[in-house]
Amino acid sequence: VQLQASGGGLVQAGGSLRLSCAASGGTFRGYGVGWFRQAPGKEREFVGAIHRSGGSTIYADSVKGRFTIYRDNAKNTVYLQTNNLRPEDTAVYYCAASSSIIYSSLQIPSQYTYWGQGTQVTVSS
Repeated sequence: VQLQASGGGLVQAGGSLRLSCAASGGTFRGYGVGWFRQAPGKEREFVGAIHRSGGSTIYADSVKGRFTIYRDNAKNTVYLQTNNLRPEDTAVYYCAASSSIIYSSLQIPSQYTYWGQGTQVTVSS
C-alpha cells in the first residue's frame, strides 16, 4: 500500500486546512490511519488516529478540539481537518497505516507499517 499525503500549505493563525491521505495499490480496509508531524529540530509526534473499525478516533491533547480525522471509504482517503491553526502547528505532517487492533497503540509510530511522504503545513502569526 502506498500512501500520498497532500493538502498542506501556508495559512495564517486561526485558519484551516484539510489534509488528505490517499491509498493506492491497496485500500485502508483493515487499517487504522494515523497522522504524525515533525517540526524542524524536533522529534516526530503523534497528532491523531482513526481506528481500523472507522468508529473511534484519538487525538493528542495539543490538537484536541481543533483537529478532526475522518475517512471516506469510497474515495479510499482519510482526512485530517485542521481548524484554528496556531504557529506551533507548523510542521511536516505524515499519514501512516497500522493493522493494530489495539486502540491505544495507534499513538506509537512503530505500530505503523506504511508511511506517506509528508506534506508541509506552515502557520504564520
